Amino acid sequence: MAEGIAMQRFAESSKDEDERICYDPYAIHFINPEIVEFGIKHPEEAKAKIEAMENQLPGLSSSIIARVRYFDDIVKESIGDGLQQLVILGAGYDTRSYRIEGLDEKVKVFEADHPNTQNFKKEKIIEIFGSLPDHVTYVPIDFETQKLGQMLFENGYNESLKTLFIMEGLIMYIPPEAVDETLNFIVNKSGKGSQIIFDYYPESVVDGTTALAVGQNIRNFLIQMGEPLQFGIKEGTIGKFLSSYGFSKINDVTSTDYKKAYFDGKNKNRDVCDLLYFAQAVVE
Repeated sequence: MAEGIAMQRFAESSKDEDERICYDPYAIHFINPEIVEFGIKHPEEAKAKIEAMENQLPGLSSSIIARVRYFDDIVKESIGDGLQQLVILGAGYDTRSYRIEGLDEKVKVFEADHPNTQNFKKEKIIEIFGSLPDHVTYVPIDFETQKLGQMLFENGYNESLKTLFIMEGLIMYIPPEAVDETLNFIVNKSGKGSQIIFDYYPESVVDGTTALAVGQNIRNFLIQMGEPLQFGIKEGTIGKFLSSYGFSKINDVTSTDYKKAYFDGKNKNRDVCDLLYFAQAVVE
């Protein structure tokens, strides 16, 4: 899945500057070279595969790209507002630590992910830059068996600092008890003004009760990929859900919201997926 998301970022970054929604110059390094080579040598077949996926999961690719852009924008805004720590949970092949200006100068970054994925990523980062960056601390963790707080504190996390927590493409893949533990940790062990941003699917997509074909397709596709959905939030309840933990200033970003924000001009006819939501909240 991490490679698939990197492919989405690479494809978008390959577009002209006035058309692309997000830009990631490092995404290509996390894609199997054989896949890139196939696309170059067999463009029509590659295009057909992309179209087939779009027919199966209409709008999801554009929603994922909007997610990248929205999260990027929040990180940049947070740096300007005095961000001191950035914690990327389930970091996968996320490259924000290396491509967003200001992080290496002002902000201590923690990337937490499964050791298998993280070790491969570290190898690639060394290939790209020659060494691992000083401002990033890599925290190996299995969210289903290990405690987030323990792993962060063991690696130098400071609970008194203003921190932004990113959970991009994460909470839907971990069990409810892991989501609960993570949110409680963020509320109770981060500085005043800290924030959380994440994306989520409605509960109906996760449990298979959605009436929308794309929802069923998303669920079945992820089961086939071996990464089934485990957690969702009932539509219209994100405010109640997050406030129950103690979060405030909760912002629920719908597909209508990010379609309006990012998809204009050459992109105005691109479809997005109504089932992928973004959420942002603050720790008071």
